[in-house]
Amino acid sequence: MSSTPSKTVIIIAGPTAVGKTRIAIDVAKHFHTEIISADSRQCYKELNIGVARPSSSELQEVPHHFIASHSIHDKVTAATFEGYALEKASTIFQKKDVVVIVGGTGLYIKALLEGLDEIPAIHENIRRAIDDEYKLKNLEWLQKEVERVDPKYFQKGETQNPRRLIRALEVFRTTGKSIVDFQKRSPVTRPFKIIKIALSLPKPLLHENINKRVEQMIEDGLVDEVKSLISYKHLPALQTVGYKEVFEHLEGNATLNIAIENIKKNTRQYAKRQITWFKKDLEFQWFIPDSEAVIEYINSLDLKPNG
Repeated sequence: MSSTPSKTVIIIAGPTAVGKTRIAIDVAKHFHTEIISADSRQCYKELNIGVARPSSSELQEVPHHFIASHSIHDKVTAATFEGYALEKASTIFQKKDVVVIVGGTGLYIKALLEGLDEIPAIHENIRRAIDDEYKLKNLEWLQKEVERVDPKYFQKGETQNPRRLIRALEVFRTTGKSIVDFQKRSPVTRPFKIIKIALSLPKPLLHENINKRVEQMIEDGLVDEVKSLISYKHLPALQTVGYKEVFEHLEGNATLNIAIENIKKNTRQYAKRQITWFKKDLEFQWFIPDSEAVIEYINSLDLKPNG
């Protein structure tokens, strides 16, 4: 293999509702290539409105991968994404020099670019016991338990994400150590160049986008979508913003207006965590959502569009 890779992965990252989809499509069209989504929720075929999946017309503009590719019954992790994205990128690279990765799931992007931590195998009995406890006692129990046994992870981890919390608890109960202790000392080297672009907007504008998107989701039928999934509400894939708040409403624990406001608030908080994650990586070049400016920057790096 050449020491200077001839293939390039372009990352388009940033918070929810910032406008990543449009920029990624424009970049992919410029390079006559395809898109791999790095979104931990849009991969589920049963979830559509509540995860702001790209529209059918957007999906037709450019080939997309890891969209509606899995079921909520599947166990989809950062390792799942890493394997899927590496294989798909390798296939695309047989015909193209560039692949576009778009999404806001920082851990998935990190897994693709750097590899994952080598964590010992979890015994099935431990996994099942934690799953059973979680179903019985809910997210608040999970948060308190992880904070108690692994404060090191809890301080830096995604405390609203049940899958990550369950993983931390599995590792502790298996090894007696914090999941943080198993972090890789050095990232793997991938056989492609990497360009990291992140999108941002002034906070008031981003919040306005989020609020409008949530209102549009309600208009588009989010409540009916969630209602159709109520028998699966215990699944980790459904423990997510936009779904858990509507479950609360459907179970009579909140009015629809309160559920809508909670979705807006929780989405704003999620966006803040996403921004914090990407800001920690100083290799990201930040742009307002402007396709021309992004493409001009990429072109300045001497990448040539595929013919």
